[in-house]
Amino acid sequence: MEPLHHAHAPRNDYGRLIATILMFCLLAASGYALKHTISCFLLSWVIAYLLDPILLKAEERGIKRIYALALLYMILGILTVFFLAFMLPAATISWNSFIRDLPIYIQKIKQIAMGWENRLPDRYGSAEIQWLIDKAAANVDTAAEKAGAWAYSFGTRIFFNLFNVVLSPILVFFMLYYKKVVIDTVESWLPEGRRELILGIGREVNSSIGGYLRGQVMVSIIVALLATVALFALDIPHPIFCGIFAGAASILPFIGVIIATLPALFFAWFKFQTITAMSQTGIAFAVIYFVEGYIIKPIVFKGAMNLNPLVTIIMVMALGETLGFWGILLALPIASAIKITWGHFLNGDFKQH
Repeated sequence: MEPLHHAHAPRNDYGRLIATILMFCLLAASGYALKHTISCFLLSWVIAYLLDPILLKAEERGIKRIYALALLYMILGILTVFFLAFMLPAATISWNSFIRDLPIYIQKIKQIAMGWENRLPDRYGSAEIQWLIDKAAANVDTAAEKAGAWAYSFGTRIFFNLFNVVLSPILVFFMLYYKKVVIDTVESWLPEGRRELILGIGREVNSSIGGYLRGQVMVSIIVALLATVALFALDIPHPIFCGIFAGAASILPFIGVIIATLPALFFAWFKFQTITAMSQTGIAFAVIYFVEGYIIKPIVFKGAMNLNPLVTIIMVMALGETLGFWGILLALPIASAIKITWGHFLNGDFKQH
């Protein structure tokens, strides 16, 4: 009977592997079907993650969590009123101005493409260049339609995501208030022999993810403010829009620096059409990202993440394609959690228990 037992063991292993794969596929399908609910939950979780250290500091000073939470919500309410009264109208005006001027930008690009069509072939005699310019000019109108549809879709998504904005504070409150209960419940579910190991890994992951999320939010806000002030000083159109875009693009590792400068360079060229204006804009962003990379990030992150650049790019691309914005934001925390767990596995920590 013993050989028969060994003969069936691999089949059982394959069965578990297939069941695991099917479970992940089911979770992925469920996540896609409930993407709006999951988006609301992730937004609430990130906000709760960012606010929890404030409550911990208050508890260290002897303030009960419920009182600290009430005071925190009172302060956040005041800040929200200030934002709605002053910041939101400015951002809305900037966005409406961008949408109004979008057809003008598209037509200007089309005129430039047609101008190249009249000059470049005679100078170089290249049929390939002629073909490329014809294709570019023919696709400008299509690009204009797509840009308009994208702007409308973006505005529509913001409108429907207002539900998330309203529901998130409620979820955040309960996440912060019942944090201890949730942790104790999850801890009771862990196998007793591996409980300390899993809790230790959880603390490492928590420290890494918490440092990254809080640091990234701070870096994005600083980059957005610096870019907006610099573009205002240079008199570049739509400085608020470009500043917010630069702050959001700073989430992307490596390529975010390049992507963030493109709208500002385009608007500088469109208004002034001089190398000087584009050079000034490029230098301003170079200074901002030099300060971000060599001063702000080392102070804010303090080694919270230490990932291979290739792994970082692959994770951002894969999860961004799968989960959109949340995939891009959470790619590095997920990669860090996998790295920490894999390190313990290679060290044989799981075998020792």
